Amino acid sequence: MNQLDWQLLEDHHPAESVRVNGVELKRGDMVRLRPGAGGDIFDLALAGKDAIIDSIEQDYEGNCHLAVILEDDPGRDLGALRQPGHRFFFRPEEVEPAKAAPRILIAGIGNIFLGDDAFGIDVLRRLPSLAANITVKDFGIRGYDLAYALLDGYDAVILVDAAPRGEAPGTLYVMEPSLKDSEPGDQAEPALDAHAMTPAGVLRLAKSLGGQLPARILLVGCEPASLGGEEGYMGLSDPVSAAVDPAVALIEQLIAEDLRRKEGAWNGSVANQ
Repeated sequence: MNQLDWQLLEDHHPAESVRVNGVELKRGDMVRLRPGAGGDIFDLALAGKDAIIDSIEQDYEGNCHLAVILEDDPGRDLGALRQPGHRFFFRPEEVEPAKAAPRILIAGIGNIFLGDDAFGIDVLRRLPSLAANITVKDFGIRGYDLAYALLDGYDAVILVDAAPRGEAPGTLYVMEPSLKDSEPGDQAEPALDAHAMTPAGVLRLAKSLGGQLPARILLVGCEPASLGGEEGYMGLSDPVSAAVDPAVALIEQLIAEDLRRKEGAWNGSVANQ
């Protein structure tokens, strides 16, 4: 295809899905590349590679093409930005469905003007580049945005937030947030957070919007030293700042493991000190 052809392809409204070998494929699904004989030399060099479908496009003649990003491409973030050399086009007959990697959302929650409440945001800034099936996003205090994201078809979600539970500042927890906070006077399950956008509150909001919540939702929380009080201030306390790198390692561990294990496998706490 020449440059004009590709531009017309990019400008066309993407399709929702395409059927290949009896399997419905959509954005985010994994495929194995099987370019046809006599194709472009660059396409042939990618034969057998696994790729993530970034979009399903139709050209001006109505032909369907899959825009894909290589699963092992260290520059896959550039592919998501539609940069040449990191995003490739194949016809449906040139791919085969592969075992799809679970779609995972890592969501940072917090307010940078409330001291240790910025923990989740700082952790996301330290995360290394992750696989194309993993979305990392700072939601700040945008509860509605996060609630809608929870309904976007993710297999698992990891929330990262300050989580007051009465332990030593800097203590890390892995929890499964409930749809309801603890009742007044109930010490068995303390409230997950003291600020306005609690994980439980977001879950309740998402459920009220309809749709299907992810099968697995985890909270990586950190015990704060201070949430800024009424005056507010920027910057993490020393013990919470020291917990950022261990939290990054903990999130990587959770990703590597089976996040869809049976209920109750991650209901404890992990201390970083």
